[in-house]
Amino acid sequence: IGHLPDKIILEIFKYLRLADLCRFATVCRKWRTLAYDSRLWSRVSLRPEYNGLHVTNQDAVISVINYRSGSSLRYIELSADFITPVVLHELANKCNNLKYLTLDFSNAMQLHDFNDMNSFPCNLRTLTICLSEVIFMEGFMRKVYQHLSSLEVLHLIGTFELGDEEQEEIYEVINIGKIKAQTPNLKVINLYGISFVDDTHIEMLSSNCIHLDTLALNFCLRVKGSALKTLIQRCKKLKTLLLQHCGLEDQHMMAVEWQVSKIRELDLTSTELSNDCLMDVLIRIPGFTFLGLGYCEFFDDQILETMVEAGKLDHIRAIDISHTVNLSENAIHRFIMRKGRQIEGLMIVGKPKLAEQFFLNVIPLMKKMKIIVCGTPNGWFLRMGTRIHIDQIIIALSQHCSKLERLEVQWDPDTIRASDNSSKFIDQLRLKCPQLRCVTLSDGEYYEMVKSNFERADRKTVVRTTTNYSTSLVPLLSCYKDLLFN
Repeated sequence: IGHLPDKIILEIFKYLRLADLCRFATVCRKWRTLAYDSRLWSRVSLRPEYNGLHVTNQDAVISVINYRSGSSLRYIELSADFITPVVLHELANKCNNLKYLTLDFSNAMQLHDFNDMNSFPCNLRTLTICLSEVIFMEGFMRKVYQHLSSLEVLHLIGTFELGDEEQEEIYEVINIGKIKAQTPNLKVINLYGISFVDDTHIEMLSSNCIHLDTLALNFCLRVKGSALKTLIQRCKKLKTLLLQHCGLEDQHMMAVEWQVSKIRELDLTSTELSNDCLMDVLIRIPGFTFLGLGYCEFFDDQILETMVEAGKLDHIRAIDISHTVNLSENAIHRFIMRKGRQIEGLMIVGKPKLAEQFFLNVIPLMKKMKIIVCGTPNGWFLRMGTRIHIDQIIIALSQHCSKLERLEVQWDPDTIRASDNSSKFIDQLRLKCPQLRCVTLSDGEYYEMVKSNFERADRKTVVRTTTNYSTSLVPLLSCYKDLLFN
């Protein structure tokens, strides 16, 4: 390997984690020089819990910024311990090409003193702030506001997953109103799981962000929808609206002038909208490329048929109709027979009557399929009366869905029926779907068989378990890369 040109070794090193590069730097002087080449340090994460570097002190962070990354740095994640005036000053003065910055305050108990901070990176395209439940950010943000005019993507990540339902007081730990006044160029706003966000904040954002084309409010329970009418009127470019598990109310949704909007991607998963409201809203929106309706219990055959007849799904690419109890299997079958050839993503979980024969009938129609989530997870009320011959479904996918990237099968080991030839069919799937990046299965004997098959082919990270992973259709959103965080 010592005879390889430096540029070849650098190309190899690009595939390694930064922690590995630090170890390789101890091999010899040549490898040290190559491992610390600034081109390999353009993306730096200093959050060890997210597979980042474990750094013990501020001086080490300064060393990384000055001597390894420098002007090549484009992306950096900082944990609360290293969000200090000194570090931010170095980033502002030494890293002119920094475009993506993540500030993680989620586990912090108190902030550093920012009274003396007089500089902050000012050419950012994307800013991600992971909020704390108890730390008020105003003292820090007061020094930051004037540097945010270049922002196009803003992520504010709340503590929904760590929250306590019995918590009495909810604190507004960051002033969204002041942020919007300084960010006229925002195109993508993602407010994820923030307990204090409500419709007043959405109205404030709509007043200044006229270029907004994507708004994600997933798991913001206090958003009722009263500001959506103003949002649609002011933000004429808005095409993606993600409202998963919001507290939406019928009267507010029906008051919006959806017919004049440019909404093409809509997620209403886990909302409690009525049948009349869903019919009113979905029929007035001009058309969909992405539609999430998982756990919408009032979405039924009539709404789906009306949407198809009205041409609202003529350009649909991805649809989630999981756990829609009032949507019949026959309606789903008719829909896929008509639109299956254009669908790239389908979630169809929680339908116990959709068994082996259904999938054998529809899979040949879905040539463009990239993501599919199917099956029925454990539960006495959804338990199937027959066992699923999983081999037949796997071989059908390998024969007809060569573009498949993600597959999740939620049937449990008591429902799945495999055979002695299962490994041969898994071979076919692995070979004929070269873009397959993730297979998620329920724990059990079949999972272990598939996992060992892919590991023997040196694809160790492909097969995962539903205990730790879940698949969604979000990679098919037009703004997916801008919505990624953590």
